[in-house]
Amino acid sequence: MTVIRDAFDADMRRRAPPERPGVRVEIEPRIRRTIGLDDRGWFGVEWSDLDEATAAKAIAREIAIFAALGHPFEWKYYDYDSPPDLEQHLVDAGLVKEEDESVMIGEVATLPRTKPPSGVRIVEVTDETGVDMLVEVHRIAFGRPQARYRETLLAQIESGDATNVLAVALAGDEPVCAARLELPPGSRFASLWGGGTIPEWRGRGIYRALVSWRADLAAARGYAYLHVDASPLSRPILERLGFVRIARTTPYVWAPGRE
Repeated sequence: MTVIRDAFDADMRRRAPPERPGVRVEIEPRIRRTIGLDDRGWFGVEWSDLDEATAAKAIAREIAIFAALGHPFEWKYYDYDSPPDLEQHLVDAGLVKEEDESVMIGEVATLPRTKPPSGVRIVEVTDETGVDMLVEVHRIAFGRPQARYRETLLAQIESGDATNVLAVALAGDEPVCAARLELPPGSRFASLWGGGTIPEWRGRGIYRALVSWRADLAAARGYAYLHVDASPLSRPILERLGFVRIARTTPYVWAPGRE
């Protein structure tokens, strides 16, 4: 497990490429930060290598950098990060803890494959109509507005970004589940994101089928592993499919004007 975690840390945190053109990645000896594109994309710290003597000063510097940009940011903490009390340093600096997730890893070649239930088909999203279906599924499944997410996905499609694959499961013509797959160049890990099913269609195997659909695509592109930051709802499903938990990850968020 340590070998897989070390590989994940190297590929997906320390040297992961920018998520799309225009996004800036800044790598320093002890910090890796991402500066998103305009108001879209992700802003934050995804890897650090700190100790008790450097943690508080490093966190203060990141706050100053993002404050100068006038933009909120996320410090993506993993439970094996150092120093052991890094979470307390983040809280002391004014960052706010959000919901814990489990970092789950599955080996592409050994994951079981599952077909969608009768009457349900999975289609790749390639246009604005498909994006609107995906965004509506996520709005219902996750219960939050998706306007900025829609803009981001449309921009990715318009740019011809082949590293981000979107999919919707349709029951007849009704979108009932949606997800995306990230395929970082040069990595051993493809990532599953945004898997959500509308409440009345849960428990029918559609989420599992979307995992299989994306596993097949990752295998065809030569990836060895699938990575998921799993919610408490999806973790048991993924464990039954053979994914294993390698860490806890927690977002700590800072915003301008927050004490």
